[in-house]
Amino acid sequence: MRWALWLVALFGIAAASALFAGNNPGTVTVYWAPYRVDLSLNLVLVILAVAFLVLHLALRASSAMLNIPVQARRWRLQQRERAIYSALLDSLSHLMAGRFIRSRKAAELVVSLEEAVAHGGESLPYAGRLRTMAHLLAAEGAHAVQNKPLRENHLQKALTHAGQRDAQEMRDGVVLRAARWSFDDRDANAAVEWLDQLPQGAARRTVALRLRFKAARLAGQSRQALEMARLLTKHRAFSESAGTSIARGLAIEMIRSAHDPVQLQRAWDELDGVVREIPDVAMEAAQRLIFLSGEPSLARQWVTPVWDTLNSKNQGLSMQQRVRLVRVLEQSFGAQESEAPDGSWLVRIEAAQQANPRDAVLQYLAGIVCMRLQLWGKAQQLLRQSLSLLQDSSLKRDAWTALAKMAEQREDQAAATQAYREALKQASLP
Repeated sequence: MRWALWLVALFGIAAASALFAGNNPGTVTVYWAPYRVDLSLNLVLVILAVAFLVLHLALRASSAMLNIPVQARRWRLQQRERAIYSALLDSLSHLMAGRFIRSRKAAELVVSLEEAVAHGGESLPYAGRLRTMAHLLAAEGAHAVQNKPLRENHLQKALTHAGQRDAQEMRDGVVLRAARWSFDDRDANAAVEWLDQLPQGAARRTVALRLRFKAARLAGQSRQALEMARLLTKHRAFSESAGTSIARGLAIEMIRSAHDPVQLQRAWDELDGVVREIPDVAMEAAQRLIFLSGEPSLARQWVTPVWDTLNSKNQGLSMQQRVRLVRVLEQSFGAQESEAPDGSWLVRIEAAQQANPRDAVLQYLAGIVCMRLQLWGKAQQLLRQSLSLLQDSSLKRDAWTALAKMAEQREDQAAATQAYREALKQASLP
């Protein structure tokens, strides 16, 4: 179809030319003394057209001839760029395949090729980023084979080139990789120093927070690690369950690192409300406070939310947690029988036991409270009722021991001996 249109157009041009030039009587006279030249107008027009075409082709040919050196230089630059791209791809592919030495050599080849381009008088618009990336890949390969001097050499060169105008956006990536390498070397302080060099916006990125969290864990800085875990959970880098589990472990580390009640109180105050309500954290803090001879009333205050969870949702705590809660409360009431619980807790325990009369753990706790208050009959009744339902051998042992002590109070040696025997049986169980 296109050829047909061209043919029709040519026929049209030929017809128009024949109509215009066939009966054209015009002439052009050129006076060149002492000569006079008369030329047909059609011939003059043809000569002008041919002259214009020849001149145009001559100018094109001369321009192309003069542009040969530029084209040759451009061709050489393209060939070098292709070699640079090929070496860069080789470095990345070798790095992903685990061939770290080959990756480093390919990255160094990228640097040498770019330097050759620069020495040839040419400049790539992305030279700074290219050199930064090449040195970073070379440092990554050196780090993988534990060649630290070579890694540091390439790292410093990458930082130098990242300071150029076209490569400033790569500086954050270089600093993050340096922090990662320091963490791999188990040098938490160096990793934190690198992370501190990041600007405020980059320091709040998820990858930076993860590195700071790992560095804090490595350095044993539980408080900072807990703050990072909170931010990562907020940014959804951790799931809710994983964030809660991590926060529980870090909070317990903070609590166990306290060596006196003042330090423990300071650590407790640094925890947020959500972490304080985690049962394991609250019970660990209460047990640690009692161990450090702190205020038992404060320990009971810390486990009050756990107690409310036990009473509001009976399935909210596992059996192990329920037993531990009872142990914490029992310890807070004092080891001596004269140290009786306060009235508020007595009312709470009695109300909980009456609301769940078949709960052996609550029966045991109520029996211990009654024994502390020297309510021997009620205590004996509750403890004996709990023995048939208790599943924890340690609680059974302590219940038999409490019954033995009450039998000694009554001067019933036979009952005391029998109770001690049963306690020994429970103690021998795994």
